[in-house]
Amino acid sequence: MSFRRPAAAAALSIALFATASVHAAAPDQQARSGEAEFRGLYKELVETDTSWPDGSCTLAAQRMGARLKAAGFADGDMAVIVDPAHPREGNLTAILRGTDAKLPPLLLLAHIDVVAAKRADWARDPFTLVEEGGYFYGRGTSDDKAMAAAFTDAMVRYRAEGYKPRRTIKLALTCGEETEKALNGVEYLLKNHPDALSAGWALNEGGGGSLDESGKPVAQGVQAGEKVYQDFTFTATAPGGHSSRQTPRVNAIGWMAAALSRINDYDFPVDLTPAARAYFGASAPLYPGKVSAAMAAIGAGKATDADYAAVSAENASWNATLRTTCIPTLISGGHAPNAQPQSVTANVNCRIIPGESVESVLARLAEIAADPKVKVTLADPPQPKSSAPELTPQIMGPIETLTREMWPGVPVIPRLATGATDGRFTNAAGIPTYGVSGMFADPDGQGVHGLNERIRVKSLMDGRAFLYRLVKAYTR
Repeated sequence: MSFRRPAAAAALSIALFATASVHAAAPDQQARSGEAEFRGLYKELVETDTSWPDGSCTLAAQRMGARLKAAGFADGDMAVIVDPAHPREGNLTAILRGTDAKLPPLLLLAHIDVVAAKRADWARDPFTLVEEGGYFYGRGTSDDKAMAAAFTDAMVRYRAEGYKPRRTIKLALTCGEETEKALNGVEYLLKNHPDALSAGWALNEGGGGSLDESGKPVAQGVQAGEKVYQDFTFTATAPGGHSSRQTPRVNAIGWMAAALSRINDYDFPVDLTPAARAYFGASAPLYPGKVSAAMAAIGAGKATDADYAAVSAENASWNATLRTTCIPTLISGGHAPNAQPQSVTANVNCRIIPGESVESVLARLAEIAADPKVKVTLADPPQPKSSAPELTPQIMGPIETLTREMWPGVPVIPRLATGATDGRFTNAAGIPTYGVSGMFADPDGQGVHGLNERIRVKSLMDGRAFLYRLVKAYTR
């Protein structure tokens, strides 16, 4: 039997639904306003070469600073900070002061330097913004000038519209994230201008959404922590001699080969971070069969060795999320084709789970090498120790709410980054740092760090609106 509502009741229901839709749409419309101005800002930033050593982050910082100043930021609320010894590696900081000084600030962090790009290798000029086929092409269009432009644009609009946040908002556009050869801006500011970055928590790169092959959103990623990068030097020395005078088992190359083979075959034990556990639990419904069941078990804290093995075998990134990983990456040895080798060195690169010490990994590598003739030492001083930040309701709630509204049905999935961002410095300094952008990326990586880097125009504009609204949700 069917039930027909009276016409008046139906009309009232439609009116209420329409009113609710208007209220829901209004914040998104405001967040998307001023697109033409944003396009100009984004174009200027992308077309400013900030690669090392030929480009200039200082010029990019000055140009973005000029836009903040034109929006009404006073000289005392923004600064281009440059180490005199690194005149082309400047940083921009700015502050929009909140009304409640007791609330710790929110830091918007993005790096403006990019990986070098050779014009001869690219289909288009890497430092000319090209819109083609629904994409923006150019070096830095995705990494990380998309977020840098969105954050700068948001600060400009907040000032222009007279937004008075309860919580202070800080902006830091920094240089030196992409290469160890440049001065790292975040590290420099923490040491020399700590007030510019001090905050209750920070938003940074490292998260973002995932698209499937057809361009459909699959998941919204939130980075909560990252593995620690550390190189180790393996060294073996021997007396050497004429290559015709073989002495059984006395050969530096042989010793090194055996030690590195053992390193290559070794799996560090599983060390599950909260972010990794949440990632597998939330990802389980996206995959079929035994892999899904294994992921669900990991997320529920009930995984067996077989579950971990199944997930590790399925995907190298998943394996890296579960444990510290170390692999040989460079080797050099011998001095002549007709001589026994006198010395051999090798580099073993490790990505260490947050909370594990570099010293403990060093000791374990020496045990695995299992040969006193192969010495294991640190290639570089350890980087700052940092732990994975907590995924609190204060952090996750607004992200989940906005994701449900903007991309209905798309899950929010925490992740532990297996690479490295500037969050390693801010987390170590006691500023919990989360990677989230709302910018959804193609599964092929979009040419980041490679040729013909790109980002979908829709993804950029959606992310711009998402970040504008997220920052307001955290600070109002």
